[in-house]
Formats: sequence, C-alpha cells, structure tokens
Amino acid sequence: MEFSELVEIIQDEPVFDSGLLLAGDVNPREVRRQLSRWKQVGKIYQLRRGLYCLAPPFQKVKPHPFLVANRLISASYVSLQSALAHYGMIPEHVPVTTSVTTSRPAHWETPLGIFDFRRIQAEFFDGYRLVDLGEKQQAFIASPEKALLDLVYLEPGGDTLDYLAELRLNYLDRLDWQLLDRLARQIKKPKLLRAITAIQALAREEGEFETL
Repeated sequence: MEFSELVEIIQDEPVFDSGLLLAGDVNPREVRRQLSRWKQVGKIYQLRRGLYCLAPPFQKVKPHPFLVANRLISASYVSLQSALAHYGMIPEHVPVTTSVTTSRPAHWETPLGIFDFRRIQAEFFDGYRLVDLGEKQQAFIASPEKALLDLVYLEPGGDTLDYLAELRLNYLDRLDWQLLDRLARQIKKPKLLRAITAIQALAREEGEFETL
C-alpha cells in the first residue's frame, strides 16, 4: 500500500483503526509494517495499539482531544475538570483530557495530548451525552452536573466546602438541581449528598440559588 492510498482511504476521518486497512485481499503483516514505517518517518501518529491518525500536513481534520479520548477507550466519557472547563464552569485551562470509565484506569501521552482515565463503578456510569465538537466530530461528555459529581466522587475531600470553593465554579445558576440530586442518589454514597449541600451553599453565596 502506498501512503497516497492510505490518505485516500482515511479521507477526513480524524482517527482510524488499523482494522480499517485489513479488509479485503491484503497482507496483514505488510500493512502493519507499513504503518510502522509511516510512524517512524512522522507521516502518522500512533495513539495506542491499533489506533492512529494522520500527521500534519496530511490530516484534513485536526482530531479534537475529546473525540480521541472516546476512541482510546470506547466505554468512557469525558468528565471531571475537562468537561467543567468545556462548559466554562471553571476558569483554568486544563492541559490533560480526563475521562471516566468502568474499565481499568489508564494513562496515555500521545502527540495529540495527554489522556487520563479514572475508574468509576458501573452503577454511576451515567449522566453523559453526545456533544457536537465541530468539523463533523462528536464525543460523549458528562453533563455539567455529572462532571461535578464525578469530580466529587473521585477526589479525596471532594465534598468539602473548601475543596469546592477552590474550584471557583461559574454558572451555578445553570445547574439542574433535580438532575444533580437524582444522579447523586444513584449510588449509596453520602459523600455526594454532602457535596450537593456544599454546592448549594456556594451558589447561595453567589446569589445563584434561590429555591431551597
């Protein structure tokens, strides 16, 4: 296979699986050798075993980090500080894309960025949605409410007023308090209910929580 053939096959796909190239009458060993050569000369990036993307200037679409995160581990969604920053709920730039999964925790450092995966129990794997990222890219991202609860769930002391105040949360008036409560009650973790009380206290201080 020539590199021009690869570019033609990939078209404007941000990332691709090696399995895409193994269909039909091809020699799998030769395809893998070609991928290794193209990686070595900087024509493609390897994100993990079997997952690649074209490198500049060959890529037609720059892969969004959230889409890459979804593809690194399929049973995952972007959450925690990454999702909160996406919604403008925290002021800091977040250099690492963090997701949650029911699989084992994982960490990848790739040419497209750093990706962390935190593990949560299956009963709490909820509260996410498919979000349009532009350039025909989509990714599963936690709702603002779930991103906040995931952070509380996974961080020691995440339910304390001091910890939550340090986040400098914005737009608390936009939270769906009923959804926040429903998600918190899906698993029997008093920590999450304590966090809601603390978040309400912060919203009250900012004048962003009117109905108690």
